[in-house]
Amino acid sequence: MLIQYILILAVVLLVVFFLRHHGTTRAGALVKLGFALFLVFGVFAVVAPSLVSRLASLVGVGRGTDLVLYALVVAFGFATINTYLRFKELELRYARLARAVALRSAESPEPTDTEHDGTLH
Repeated sequence: MLIQYILILAVVLLVVFFLRHHGTTRAGALVKLGFALFLVFGVFAVVAPSLVSRLASLVGVGRGTDLVLYALVVAFGFATINTYLRFKELELRYARLARAVALRSAESPEPTDTEHDGTLH
């Protein structure tokens, strides 16, 4: 079946792309473009389901609804990988921020209440 090769290739390409280019401006633009294309495909599937059924038969899928489901599975995997990589990036940023705050605190410690001489400044 042609659809099996298409889906496997799509998944492999998405994983490779995100692992190599995540966080770049180009990747962000392609993510937005892919999301827009998926939305257009969804509208197309609602407006012209018979054409989606024909497209499905061309790629070896029995029904158009199955083709939409397969596209949704690939899109979900794409969204999951994207979310995971974003959280991983945020976690790294928070760790760097905490490290910077800790280093800054160690360099110039603030006086504690016991160190004051009791006078107002």
